[in-house]
Amino acid sequence: MKGVVVVESPAKAKTLSTFLGKDYKVIASYGHVRDLVSKSGSVDPNNHFKMLWEENVRGKKQIKEIVTNLKNSDNLYLATDPDREGEAISWHILEILNGKKLLKNKQIQRVVFHEITKSAVSEAFANPRELDQNLVNAYLARRVLDYLVGFSLSPILWRKMPGAKSAGRVQSVALRLIVERELEIEAFKPEEYWSLHNLFNTDKGDFLSTLTHIDGKKLEKLDIKTEQEAETIRSDIATKTYIVECIERKSIKRKPYAPFTTSTLQQDASRKLGFPAKKTMQIAQKLYEGISIDGAMTGLITYMRTDSTNLSNEALDASRKYISETFNTKYLPKKPRIYKTKTKNAQEAHEAIRPTLCTRTPESLKNSLTEDEFKLYELIWKRTISSQMESAILDQVTINVQSTDKKYKFKVSGSTIAFDGFLRIYGDDDKDQELKLPNIDEKTILTIKEAIKNQHFTQPPAKFNEASLVKKLEELGIGRPSTYATIINVIQERKYAVIQKKSFIPESIGVLVVSFLKNFFAKYVEYGFTADLEEELDDISNGKIDWETVLNNFWKEFYATINSANELTVTKVIDTLEGNLHDYIFKNFEDNCICPVCNTGKMHLKLSRIGAFLGCSNYPECKATKSIDGNDATAVNFENASQKILGQDPNNNNDNIILKKGPYGYYLEWEKTKDPIKKKPKRLAVPKFITNIEALTIDDALTLSNLPKNLGKHPKCEKDVMLCLGRFGPYILAGDKTLKLEKNLDFLRIDLDKIYQKIERELNQSD
Repeated sequence: MKGVVVVESPAKAKTLSTFLGKDYKVIASYGHVRDLVSKSGSVDPNNHFKMLWEENVRGKKQIKEIVTNLKNSDNLYLATDPDREGEAISWHILEILNGKKLLKNKQIQRVVFHEITKSAVSEAFANPRELDQNLVNAYLARRVLDYLVGFSLSPILWRKMPGAKSAGRVQSVALRLIVERELEIEAFKPEEYWSLHNLFNTDKGDFLSTLTHIDGKKLEKLDIKTEQEAETIRSDIATKTYIVECIERKSIKRKPYAPFTTSTLQQDASRKLGFPAKKTMQIAQKLYEGISIDGAMTGLITYMRTDSTNLSNEALDASRKYISETFNTKYLPKKPRIYKTKTKNAQEAHEAIRPTLCTRTPESLKNSLTEDEFKLYELIWKRTISSQMESAILDQVTINVQSTDKKYKFKVSGSTIAFDGFLRIYGDDDKDQELKLPNIDEKTILTIKEAIKNQHFTQPPAKFNEASLVKKLEELGIGRPSTYATIINVIQERKYAVIQKKSFIPESIGVLVVSFLKNFFAKYVEYGFTADLEEELDDISNGKIDWETVLNNFWKEFYATINSANELTVTKVIDTLEGNLHDYIFKNFEDNCICPVCNTGKMHLKLSRIGAFLGCSNYPECKATKSIDGNDATAVNFENASQKILGQDPNNNNDNIILKKGPYGYYLEWEKTKDPIKKKPKRLAVPKFITNIEALTIDDALTLSNLPKNLGKHPKCEKDVMLCLGRFGPYILAGDKTLKLEKNLDFLRIDLDKIYQKIERELNQSD
């Protein structure tokens, strides 16, 4: 055997195997094989930030397979992804193997490629390199920073802000963006204003124009504030005679968009396809690692985590050749278009996201891709090809009209597409609408068909959606291509914000957490500080700064802040939150915040393990509660745990199973059945990700109590299919194949046919 090759995923392994042949054994690590021990003290700031690592269950199995196969080969090829995470996975594997003293007389080679094609893989294996320790150090620094923030700050949140789940170095800053935008929207006071328009009639067609000047003064947006003002002007406008003062004609060039980076792909997939960032990255990963095309695993796009807009010379030449042969030569610029990314510290050596073969059109792949895979591939293909096409040319016409007494001026602009250029295959419907104006001459006398006044109100800033949040994070220099989807996912998992109608809505606990952090950890949720830290991590990866120096500088000040925060009392925290968020917390009360039940006490913010709510100061005499959104909050009056009999357990003498709620959440309790060890009633926690508790049935409870549950053998694969629940959520285990399930109640009600189909697809890909 010529060598053992290690990659991250089974799909990537399968594709690589088709290129390398039987002389190489390609093994998937299934991502990271180990991580920091999940407990306090796994990083020691007083000992050069020494870290304690532990192998995960899957990692141990894959390491064993690597060791077994290395006995028959002297060459180990590390072919993990070409970024920090990929470098880190290779480093972890080497560290484990070195610790076992299994690399003596073995040749270690790092091979890197940005697309999984035969030519790219062959070139990578012909030109291996050593492990890039700078990239590894950048990964270690990021991992340590995230660990120190999480394991130092989260416990303070738990103690001082009951109900809060966690804080994160980047996650909390992204949440701050969402919260501050929401508070800005809530505080927004709309202003009324009016605009005036004339619908002019000509023998060549009508056109609507807008009033721009009165008595030579340019009208500003808010100048006409009332309907009375608008009507006075409208009435006067209607009495005037108008003439075409001048007509301006010019050609405008619209240049094509740059090829996709991770950020712009997520933004366009969100806007055009409605894909969440996580879904976009999952599909892109499949397209990168390989899809079965005519029986052969084929990588369809280049690496999907990149901040570069570069295209290789080969890609440029291939794109230009395709454009030349497919379209008229007028669609091809004289020179290739070269794009420079605006992102700080972008890795220009990397490429943008592009098809591995531009002649592989979306239509040619339609039968090989799922509907969503096709949509994303088509988006990437069109963006790449269009980026090398000629600019579109728009003929813009502006008609300037004024009253004959020169008191009023009106203007209207229209445009038509003279040459579609790149718009032939890729454009924005909202930007590319044509408005054709009648072909009239200067000095033409115009007849008013109708004088119109329109009422408007100023609008608050738009809520963040996934696309705009990613764009803002990128503009601020916060996070990196590999982290955007994770940031968005964590914010939702922590229940700090939800997405409604494609927009982020912060939950009350999210608003309170941000206020807490801004008051007591202000520096660490500043946009500039977080961006500067990201830049320092980039400098580490480029070898410009020592990673321990960055960590020491951060930890010294952060540790002092943590110690100071430990002295905070919950009363101090509540007083601070009430002071800073008074308008938000008490938005449904009069200024005096009088209790609506007893009419003598005042409502105050209360914090509990299950969430924040408002309670009466006359407690316990008055037990009135309200949620912050103003609804009755009987659900947050935690003195009496709610309970409900779901049904009977046939496996335990038809014992009643009762759904109860305690201080740590919901759980199931068997009325008579005792735990054989604890000698207490048998109890089982309901997973916290199940939020629609009222929908929980006796069948759901029985399934939950029987996990892991054997669902039977797959009819074609003859593998036992197990429904399981682990620390990271629900999943299906079929042989050695793991399939994650969505974190909701539906995992207890799975559609076996769909699961079988998914297993079969996954197994076919990993063969």
